[in-house]
Amino acid sequence: MSIGPVTVDHPLSLATAEEIASVRDILASADLLTPRTRFVYVGLVEPDKSALRDSDALPDRRYRAMLLDPTIPRSIDAVVSVTHARLISHQELDTATAGQLPVLDEEFDLVEALLANDERWLTALGARDVDVAQVRVAPLSAGVFDYPGEEGKRILRGLAFLQTHPGDHPWAHPIDGLVAFVDVAAREVLQVHDHGAVPIPMESGNFDDPDVTGPARTTQKPIEITQPEGPSFTVTGNLVEWEKWSLRIGFDAREGLTLHQIGFTDGGRVRPIVHRASIAEMVVPYGDPSPVRSWQNYFDTGEYLVGRYANALELGCDCVGDITYFDAVVADELGNARTLRNAICMHEEDFGILWKHTDQWAGSSETRRQRRLVISFFTTIGNYDYGFFWYLYLDGTIEFEVKATGIVFTSAHAGGDYPYGSEIAPGLGAPYHQHLFSARLDMTVDGDRNSVEEIEAARVPISAQNPHGNAFTLQKTLLRNETEAQRLADNSVGRLWHIVNPGVTNRLGHPVAYALFPEGKPTLLADPSSSVAARAAFATKHLWVTRYDPAEMYASGDFVNQHPGGSGLPAYVAGNRTVENDDIVLWHTFGLTHFPRPEDWPIMPVDYTGFTLKPVGFFDRNPTLDVPASGKHCHG
Repeated sequence: MSIGPVTVDHPLSLATAEEIASVRDILASADLLTPRTRFVYVGLVEPDKSALRDSDALPDRRYRAMLLDPTIPRSIDAVVSVTHARLISHQELDTATAGQLPVLDEEFDLVEALLANDERWLTALGARDVDVAQVRVAPLSAGVFDYPGEEGKRILRGLAFLQTHPGDHPWAHPIDGLVAFVDVAAREVLQVHDHGAVPIPMESGNFDDPDVTGPARTTQKPIEITQPEGPSFTVTGNLVEWEKWSLRIGFDAREGLTLHQIGFTDGGRVRPIVHRASIAEMVVPYGDPSPVRSWQNYFDTGEYLVGRYANALELGCDCVGDITYFDAVVADELGNARTLRNAICMHEEDFGILWKHTDQWAGSSETRRQRRLVISFFTTIGNYDYGFFWYLYLDGTIEFEVKATGIVFTSAHAGGDYPYGSEIAPGLGAPYHQHLFSARLDMTVDGDRNSVEEIEAARVPISAQNPHGNAFTLQKTLLRNETEAQRLADNSVGRLWHIVNPGVTNRLGHPVAYALFPEGKPTLLADPSSSVAARAAFATKHLWVTRYDPAEMYASGDFVNQHPGGSGLPAYVAGNRTVENDDIVLWHTFGLTHFPRPEDWPIMPVDYTGFTLKPVGFFDRNPTLDVPASGKHCHG
C-alpha cells in the first residue's frame, strides 16, 4: 500500500480514480476496513465558499466515505484528506436512531436469494402455482413503521413478479397479495405476509417485442442536427464557458449531476448567480393503503443514490447533435474507482424565437433566435428512469427539468373502480403515486448577502383612485426568518419568489434579483401525521429558505434509510435563523402527481416537471441585444 498526497487543478474538479484509490488506502491505514467492509458512498466534501473566494492556494481536497460491515454490524461515517493523505474524522452510527446507510447493490440479489430458500415464501408461491425459479423480487427500501422487531435492523421489503422467460419484463406480471420483510444484515427472512392469491396478469409487457409493438413506422424522415464549425462552448477540465455563461460541472454518487459557480459576464465581469445547484433529494410516495403496499415510499437519492446508476449516454439515442460527454468517477462497493462512461451529456440546441418585432412606424423587422446549453444525465432506479436536465439560455434564464419515463410500478387489479390505483391493462393495476424532488439552490445573486421576497398579484377594489376597477398590482412580502420562509406556491395569484441582493442596485435604483418560478403542483399528499410525512417533511412545502451551513446538504438529512423522521430541513430550521440580507440557500420542492393511464403501459412516455430561475432587474436592459441575426437562414 502506498499513500501519497493527491493534487487536482481546482478544488471543485471532478473526482479522479487516483483520489478514490487514495481514500481507500487512507481508510485501510486507519484500520477502519475489514474483509466485509462495503463502501456505501464516497463523495467530495466541497470547500466552504469563503475558502474558494478568498484563497489563492488550493483548499484541502477532502472526501466523505460511508462504510458498512453488516457482519459486526458497524456503520461508519468518515472524512479523509487526499491532499494530505490522512484521516480527518470518523464516527460510528447508532443506526437505531440515526438511520441506516443507503442500500447496497449486492443486497438487491440477496433478498431474492434468501426468499428462494424460505419455506413460507415457497408455500405462498406454491399456492399460486408459481415456480420460484421464475420469480423476480423487487428489493425495496423499508421506511419506518410500527412493525415489531425492526428497530435497529437493516430491512428491505420484497414484492414478487413473474418472469416467464429470460427476456420477459416481469413488471407485467405482479404476484399480488404477497410481501416479505428481510433483515439483509442478518441474512434472515423476518416475515412473509400472504394476504391471499389473486390472478396474475399475463398480458405481455415486452415493449421491445414486435408481437407487442406491431410493425415499426416507416413514415419518419431523417432529422439531422449539425454544427459544421463545432459547438460554441469551451471546456477546460470541468469549467464550461458558453456565450456569457461560466460554470463548473460536478458529479456526485448521491445527487448525480451538480452545477457550481454559475455566473454571467456583464459589464466586463462575471456576476455570480448560483454557487451550487443540485437535486438534493427525491421521494416517491405511493397512495395505495393495501397491506401489501401501504409502506411503499422510496427516497431514490438518500436511500439508493441516483448518481451511481447513471446511464452511459449514447449519441443518436440519448443525445442528438454535436455532443460533449463527461465521464464520472465513483467508488464501487469495495472502494475501488469505477468510471461511469458518458455519464453527463452537454450540447447546444436551437430553442425557437428569442425576440422579434415588425414595426410599421420605423419600417424595421428584426428576429433573433434563442438557443440554450443543455447539461444532462439519466439514471435508472428499479422500474423508473429519470433524466435530469439543466438549461442555460442566452437571456440569463436558468431552467431545470426532470424527464420521468420507464415502467410504472404495477399491481393486480380486479377491474372496476379502485380509488387508489388505475387499471392500465386487463387485470393489471398501477397505484397512484407522486415523484417529489428537492432542488438545493445555494444562491449568490451578485454576492453572498441575499434576501427573499414573495411576490404575488393583488386585485385593487374600485375606488376614487380606481374608478373603473381595472387596476391590479403586485404585492411584496419579505421573508425575514426560516419560519416565515416555509411557503406554498399559489398559482391563483401567480406567487413566485425574488432572490434579491439589497446591497447591489441596477441603474433604476432597485436591488438586483433573480426570480424562482414554481410550477405550483401538489406537495406531499400523504396524511400530515404519516410516517412518510415525517421522513419527507421537505415535500410538505414548495419553498424553504435556510441560512447557509456547509453541513446542511440534504433535504431529508444525511442518513435517510430507515430514519424515523425530523432530520434534514425540519432540523435545519429549528433555530429559526434570520435569512434577511444573509448567505442563504433555497430548497424548492417540485414534482409530479401520477394517476397512471393506459397510455403509460407497457412503457411510459416522458412526463415533465421542473422550475425556472429568471433575471428580474439583474440586468439594466435586455442582455441579448447583441445576439446577431441568423445570417442566411433568416435573411437569405
